Amino acid sequence: RFFFSTCAQGPKSRSQAFLRKQHLVGNTISHLHTSSQAFTKQHYKMLVLGGGSGGIAMSARMKRMLGAENVAVVEPSEMHYYQPIWTLVGAGAKSVASSGRSTASVMPSGVKWVKSKVQQINPKTNTVLLDDGTEIAYEYLIVALGLQLHYERIKGLPEGFEHPKIGSNYSVQTVEKTKKALQDFKEGNAVFSFPNTPVKCPGAPQKIMYLSDAFLRKTGKRESAKVMYYTSLPVLFGVKKYADSLWEIVKRRDIQVTLRHNLIEVRPDKQQAVFENLDNPSETKVIEYEMLHVAPPMGPNLAVKASLLADEAGWLDVNKETLQHKKFPNVFGIGDCTNLPTPKTAAAVAAQSAVLNRTISKILTNEIPDKKYDGYTSCPLVTSYNTVIMAEFDYNLQPLETFPINQAKESRVMYHMKADVMPHLYWHGLLRYVQTWLVLCYEIPPVAEVKVTKSTHITVTELFLLVLVLQYVLREVK
Repeated sequence: RFFFSTCAQGPKSRSQAFLRKQHLVGNTISHLHTSSQAFTKQHYKMLVLGGGSGGIAMSARMKRMLGAENVAVVEPSEMHYYQPIWTLVGAGAKSVASSGRSTASVMPSGVKWVKSKVQQINPKTNTVLLDDGTEIAYEYLIVALGLQLHYERIKGLPEGFEHPKIGSNYSVQTVEKTKKALQDFKEGNAVFSFPNTPVKCPGAPQKIMYLSDAFLRKTGKRESAKVMYYTSLPVLFGVKKYADSLWEIVKRRDIQVTLRHNLIEVRPDKQQAVFENLDNPSETKVIEYEMLHVAPPMGPNLAVKASLLADEAGWLDVNKETLQHKKFPNVFGIGDCTNLPTPKTAAAVAAQSAVLNRTISKILTNEIPDKKYDGYTSCPLVTSYNTVIMAEFDYNLQPLETFPINQAKESRVMYHMKADVMPHLYWHGLLRYVQTWLVLCYEIPPVAEVKVTKSTHITVTELFLLVLVLQYVLREVK
C-alpha cells in the first residue's frame, strides 16, 4: 500500500487494446456526422484539467488506454514541481531546483498540451472555456486542478514576505524564505502555524518545526530559542497511533504546542504574529517571533467552485470509492480539488490514480466500477534530518501500514525513503506510468554510490528493513 506500490504497472492489457479499437471505430462513425460547429472548437475523447501530480499521472494512463491523439491536458504552468520535497528545501536539506522540472518534460509524449488556464467548466454542454477564449469539448473529463492558496486571508500577507524572518514551504516563491529565516535565526521565538481550513499535506507545518528544532540544536542556538506550534486543530495529528509518538517527541524536545489557535494577522515590521482562540474568537494572542513559518488558509479551485461540479463547500463532488462525479457520470476527479474525506497528499493521488484508471476503463465498456478507493494516504512525518515517522492510514483514520515494523517509531530508513527514493519513484514511476521495479533498477543510485557518514550509518536491522522493502515491491509488481 506504500506510495510507490501504486505506481507499479504492467504492459497494456487486452481490455485497453479493446477500448482503443472501439474508440477508433467510434471516431470513424462520428466523422460522418460532424457538423460545421465542430471545426470552430477543439474536441477530445478525454480532457484532463490540470498538469499537477494527478493530471500528469492520469494523462499517462489515458494515453495507454485511448491513444495519445485522443487525450489533452490543460495546464498553464511551464514548470512542474514535486512539492513534498519542499519541506526539506525549507530546512536547507534539498535545493529548490531539485524539486522542479519543465512541464514539457513530464507531459506524456503525443498528448496535446493546452497551455492555458481554465476559466469555466460547463458539464451540461461537455465544454470547458479557457482564459484565452478557446472552448474545448470533451466526451470524458478528468478534473485535477488542485486547490487554492489564500495567503491574503491573513492580514499583512502576502506583502509581509518582503520582510525577512517569514517563510512558507507551501509556495515555490516563499520556500527559500523559510530556509533564510532559519539560517539567520539568532534568538527568540520560532513560530509555526496550521490554518483553520482543509490543507494539502497536513503534516507539513509540523515537519518544518521538527527540522528547525534539529537545525537549532545542531548550530548551538536551541537554548536561546523557544519553538512554538500553533494549530487550529484540537489534536496534534489525526491518527492517534502517530499522534502519541509525536506528543512524546514535542515533550522530549521542549516544543510548545497550542491547540485550537488560528493565525489571523502578521505584523512584519514589529515581528508579531496574531492568533485567535477558536474556542473563544474574541480572545487573541500576540506572539513576537524571530522566525515565522506560515501554512496559509486553503480553498477549492475557483473554476471548480463556480461550476455545477462543486459541492456546497466548493470542492469537486465525487464518489469517495470510485472517484466518479456524483451527478455527471462522464466526469471524474483526483487529488486536492476533490471532496474526498482523506488528507490531500501525493501518496493519496498515487493510490487514487490506480482506482480511477480502473473506474474509467469500466465506464468506457458500460460496466460497473469494481475497484474501491479506501482513502489510503501516507504522510512521512519528518522529525529530524535523518528520521521519519511513516504514517499510513485510511478514511477511518486507521493505520494501513506497509511494513512489518512499528511505523510510529522514528526511522532512518524511512527518512531515506522520503528524501531519496520517493522523488525518483515520483518522476520515473507515477508520472510516467512505468513498472516500479524498473525505476528501482535504473533510477536509484547503487548502494556503492551512496556516501555513508556517521549520521546516515545503517544498522543491521535497518538493512534488513531495506531488504523487506525491495521484497515488497517485487511482490507487488508480479
